[in-house]
Amino acid sequence: MARFAKGSRALSISDRSGAAFPYREMVKEWTGALVHTSEFEIKQPQLKPHPVGADPQALLNVRPARTEFAVQDILPNNPFTTTASSTNVSISFPSNGLNAGTSYVRFQAVKQDVGGVVISILELATTLNETLTAVDTTITLTDATEFPTAGYIVIEKVNSTSGAYENETIQYTGKSGNDLTGCTRGTAAPYRGNTPPATTAGTHATAAKVYGSYLATAVATTVQTGAQPSTVTEYNSLTVALISNATTTVTGGGFQCTIGPVNDKG
Repeated sequence: MARFAKGSRALSISDRSGAAFPYREMVKEWTGALVHTSEFEIKQPQLKPHPVGADPQALLNVRPARTEFAVQDILPNNPFTTTASSTNVSISFPSNGLNAGTSYVRFQAVKQDVGGVVISILELATTLNETLTAVDTTITLTDATEFPTAGYIVIEKVNSTSGAYENETIQYTGKSGNDLTGCTRGTAAPYRGNTPPATTAGTHATAAKVYGSYLATAVATTVQTGAQPSTVTEYNSLTVALISNATTTVTGGGFQCTIGPVNDKG
């Protein structure tokens, strides 16, 4: 069988320069041309760019944008301070952010009475004293004595089948005895200047749990920084107004009381 010679003493003509070079020093370029190693040029990368597909049109596993309900914040130990013969209650709440806008707040997990103000007044907890339809604009509570004359309530409701919360937030503009009047059904209460999506008006059974809320006022404190700027304004407490006066000047409420929006169930 015939075989090729090694060409150890042969010469070859370069396809690029036309010059003669030792045969064994010749190489083939990507174009197929036979050239000497000193003339060899690699293929320019721009002659073969990487393929680029079409722009993507959608994302995998997308989730729609939504406004989340605000959640409860834990207050410092014994956050409530009452003043004798005054309806104003001061609440310690460091860096509360309630200066950002209107806030209706609800207190939960209060552990003890403060200055003659019982837990049910601080939490504004009562029950519904009627079967409520989805269009009623007057709501009868078991005891509305300590509820503000206007504001927001939330009626707690849990779907008996799915277990999902179906709470309804309701705005009212007046109070007569145990009746809340001028009610706007299926609304939402502002918190830190933001209003969450409106709830849905629904029916509610007698004895359903009802919770009220207080309009909060953030209290500004000027703090010396020892740097520039020399002072900053912080909001570390707030005040709410009760219907009835406290009897004594006391600080209390217990451990891990919470504060949050009227409805914290999305």
